[in-house]
Amino acid sequence: MRLLRPFPVFVFAAVPIVVGSVFVRSQSTTETAAYLDPHQPVDRRVEDLLGRMTLKEKIGQLNLPCVYVSDLGNDIPSKMQACRRFAAGTYTSEIGPGTGFFTLADNILDEGTLQQANYFNELQKVALTQTRLKIPLLEDEEGTHGAMFAGATIFPEGLAIGSMFDPDLTKSVYSAAAQEARAVGIHLLSTLVMELDRDPRMGRNAEAYSEDPYLYSKLAESIVQGTQGDDVSSPDKVGAVLTDFPTQSEPVSGLERGAIELSERMLREDFLAPWRAGITRSGAMGVLAGYPEIDDEPAHASRKWLTEVLRQELGFDGVVVSEGYGFQTLIDEGIVPTQKEAGALALQAGVDLNITYEPAYMGPLVQNVEEVRVPVSLVDRSVRRLLREKFRLGLFEHPYVDPNQAVRIVHSQEHQDLALAVAREGIVLLKNEQNLLPLKKNLKSIAVIGPDADSSSNQLGDYTTRKVLQPVVTVLQGIKEKVGPQTKVYYAKGSNVLGDDKSGFQDAVHAAKSADLAVVVIGEQFGRNETNQKDRSATDGEGSDVASLDLTGVQEDLVEAVSATGTPVVVVLINGRPLSVRWEAAHVPALVEAWEPGERGGTAVADVLFGDYNPSGRLPITIPRSSAQLPAYYDCKPSKIFWVEKGWSKNFGYVDMPSSPLYPFGYGLSYTRFSYSNLVVDTPRIHPGADARVHVEVKNVGDRSGIETVQLYTHERFAPVSTAIKQLHGFQRVALGPGESKTVSFTLTPEDLMLLGLDMHWSVVPGTFDIMVGDSSADVPLTATLEVTP
Repeated sequence: MRLLRPFPVFVFAAVPIVVGSVFVRSQSTTETAAYLDPHQPVDRRVEDLLGRMTLKEKIGQLNLPCVYVSDLGNDIPSKMQACRRFAAGTYTSEIGPGTGFFTLADNILDEGTLQQANYFNELQKVALTQTRLKIPLLEDEEGTHGAMFAGATIFPEGLAIGSMFDPDLTKSVYSAAAQEARAVGIHLLSTLVMELDRDPRMGRNAEAYSEDPYLYSKLAESIVQGTQGDDVSSPDKVGAVLTDFPTQSEPVSGLERGAIELSERMLREDFLAPWRAGITRSGAMGVLAGYPEIDDEPAHASRKWLTEVLRQELGFDGVVVSEGYGFQTLIDEGIVPTQKEAGALALQAGVDLNITYEPAYMGPLVQNVEEVRVPVSLVDRSVRRLLREKFRLGLFEHPYVDPNQAVRIVHSQEHQDLALAVAREGIVLLKNEQNLLPLKKNLKSIAVIGPDADSSSNQLGDYTTRKVLQPVVTVLQGIKEKVGPQTKVYYAKGSNVLGDDKSGFQDAVHAAKSADLAVVVIGEQFGRNETNQKDRSATDGEGSDVASLDLTGVQEDLVEAVSATGTPVVVVLINGRPLSVRWEAAHVPALVEAWEPGERGGTAVADVLFGDYNPSGRLPITIPRSSAQLPAYYDCKPSKIFWVEKGWSKNFGYVDMPSSPLYPFGYGLSYTRFSYSNLVVDTPRIHPGADARVHVEVKNVGDRSGIETVQLYTHERFAPVSTAIKQLHGFQRVALGPGESKTVSFTLTPEDLMLLGLDMHWSVVPGTFDIMVGDSSADVPLTATLEVTP
């Protein structure tokens, strides 16, 4: 049995109550109820409480509305009052008290930590003193790259985290996010994306971490472990809600909510890998159902995916949450005419919670049960799952938080330092001709140019809070803080991210001509403003899909104009998707990929540019020459390579451009150099159930310390099904001083050697496996073989 923590007694200024005594009083009329006894098993507590609930109370527990919906009001005061009444069960007569709220803090609590903690305590007091059964509220917030509420630490997003190839540091990010969330009274973090980023045209793929199933799986484990820990009821842990099952990341035409037309084999081979890691191996508590249809069946109505695959195959035992207006997709797809029918289908399929105040799980669901169109057992099934989560989180014993403690935790110096460390590790050096980088801090002058050079919002990324309270260090600020007082810093915006206005070119060219070196910061722009509406000029993030991966507007013209001055140029990219920067790759001497580096991103970029941090990031996604090459992921099937090498084209694939990427998966430069030697497979012949140990020697042959990310790939020859030309199955970050060498060891498990057979089952098929080791998917100089015998 889990040891209970001592029950705290606090006094809150904004909520004039003594917390301990409130909860005791709330039990006074039902002190014999088993569900209020923390010494009873969770399942008994759930069944006892479920047996006491009316139908409307049950359905009330299936509603966790996003506070941005207009159904809860159109301004902050009205929304705050609506939330109080919804928690009490008096806002609507259709259902009983609601189960809690989604993204409440971000939408109506923008004054900071103290306001957030006090208001969540106030809502809990409503639930515990003004409702019949005293069921505590469950609060959910977005957590894609830090808890999304005003004042919380804003970490780098998506591909920046993936570029670290560092599961331990990734775990620290989500541990910090969970700590900040729980401190103010939030219990779940959502939009923890488990979808392979294989079509970067879709804007919301900026939330994803990699194109590769193995790397993604390792990060998935870290994300869930960091969020939930070993005991999710701990005061610094929350439940992890993974997004979006089974996937929506490679839609038709690259457009948001487009149909998923991938084969079931591809879904199971590649796209389910992060889900297996996050659910089967790590026990994530929540899953969001996806928007699109898969094999012509919308995900919100798919019993196959939400029950048979998710629960029966992957072993998920948590709560399935609807997407925003997800029930409406069943109407939009022409499956059913009304929300009433949509609710019946979704409940049967396995959707448990409604997050956008859709009628599907409100009055119409009550009617469906009363009309015997939906068995009450299906309602009970979802309520049971939800109540189990609340008990597991310890909400019945510890519903309140300490506002003063929250102030000490949220955006602590430790978390700010962590944001900087992640931003540094996530930067990838793509090009460094004639060792232009690192720069000397005693430069006489430097020009900082570009639309992203001094834009704090553009480097924060999607799923960032409406109201940013903390200072954000831009690249311009980071450079100014880095150089000495003798260095003159010239700044010119030059252009916007979008549009054809070149009126700023003259200032940019003048700045470049006046300086010893120019840093041009270009890329994308983020589009969420303080009214929480998408800015239609956004080029990145959810709903901002693109047809081309080329730079938008006149940004490339700006780089060309600056380069034409003859001043050496370093291009820094701020972006959430890989950009096909062909001209820059060919003509600019230094190219730095910073992704969306978060609130300390400018400091991190300056640290890399001036050599205070030796870049160690590696590409977690292929950068194609053009969107016309998509899909461009490295682990393609042999048929593609056959045509590239032996087809009719004289240009290695396409008539108009090579088929090779601009930069391959796993690629990244350093300010030092590394060599590989002595690849050894300990036991070159094993049986299907055995492990294999692989060793390689790596040496720093440069003149400064650095970190090398050693990568191991495998491929099975002559398998019964076509397999990828190579697949990542091991990586390690190795820190080496000048002249230092280390032996790096990998363990290949049976799971690493499995393939999905013709019968759609996983197994190790005896045969010969190629073992390839190097520093990217395109550079694996050492090879060996492993024989798996029957």
